Amino acid sequence: MTTLAKPAADPAPSAGDAFLSVRDLEVRFATDDGVVQAVNGLSFDLERGKTLGIVGESGSGKSVTNLTILGLHNPRSTTVTGSITLDGQELIGASDRELARLRGSKMAMIFQDSLASLSPYYTVGRQIAEPYMKHKGASKKEARDRAVEMLTRVGIPQPKTRVDDYPHQFSGGMRQRANIAMALVNDPELLIADEPTTALDVTVQAQILDLLKDLQQETGTSIIFITHDLGVIANVADDVLVMYAGRCVEQGTMREILKSSQHPYGWGLLSSIPHLSSSVDVPLSPIPGTPPSLLNLPTGCPFHPRCAFTEQVPGDACATERPPLALANGHLSACHLTPEQKQSIFVEQIQPRLG
Repeated sequence: MTTLAKPAADPAPSAGDAFLSVRDLEVRFATDDGVVQAVNGLSFDLERGKTLGIVGESGSGKSVTNLTILGLHNPRSTTVTGSITLDGQELIGASDRELARLRGSKMAMIFQDSLASLSPYYTVGRQIAEPYMKHKGASKKEARDRAVEMLTRVGIPQPKTRVDDYPHQFSGGMRQRANIAMALVNDPELLIADEPTTALDVTVQAQILDLLKDLQQETGTSIIFITHDLGVIANVADDVLVMYAGRCVEQGTMREILKSSQHPYGWGLLSSIPHLSSSVDVPLSPIPGTPPSLLNLPTGCPFHPRCAFTEQVPGDACATERPPLALANGHLSACHLTPEQKQSIFVEQIQPRLG
């Protein structure tokens, strides 16, 4: 059953004129092993025409958050509380019919696996045309013409011919372009990209990212970009939300996160990015340990079992008290270290690793 929850415990920017506003979102899955606490009190805003990068390891709650925005969860086994408003319209508690009307027209998603998200039984053109006919009431000819137009728009060569090809006849990069064409065929105002460059080589990754930036400039679409790699979205995102164990642990502009991250988990993500200037003999710096089980989250700060800086916090606060999301040196972070400690550690220990 879906209900509205209490106001968020952590501070978040005022919704103002935000196109998408998420407040105190919690998502729970009932399983045979217990209740999975997938998202825990998440709040954020996204303005029109802006890109928000949501970053974190697998299991941090990134994809669940965005599937919940789209209403793509099983209501029989999922409990969702909080508030999600899209252009002033509340989505939590909205009917299946209303969510179906919004999906594909006002909001759309590019899925991670380009081959799995396209049916092998239908041509690429038909799959692009179908949502256009459904939401716009277009004829088959109009929808086919629109499919050719979209394939042209995303840079598919010979679109009038390739529109009749099947997904297996496209390369991985071309399939992802076709997925983007399908997501954008109805000019949605919100586009969610769930790790759309995974499994693509770096050259194709760059092409896909440039394509999304160009299309955003043309249409003014708001984009949520989900990734585990800060390096992928360094030149794409305006703002970044770092998630861990279903919570926001750091939030700021892209520049703030790259130049002055204020959370140990953010430091770990930055340090794990390989750099071209680094010697091949220098090993990568992975984050030690593994993400916590969402069936049994740690007490206190969820990152404390993996954190190398807990000894710098007096007492056992890291293990017993959940740090609030608060301003630290210009942007939000949830850590018991003082702002002075965070800045000192970043400058003296983390920044030199980044080159």
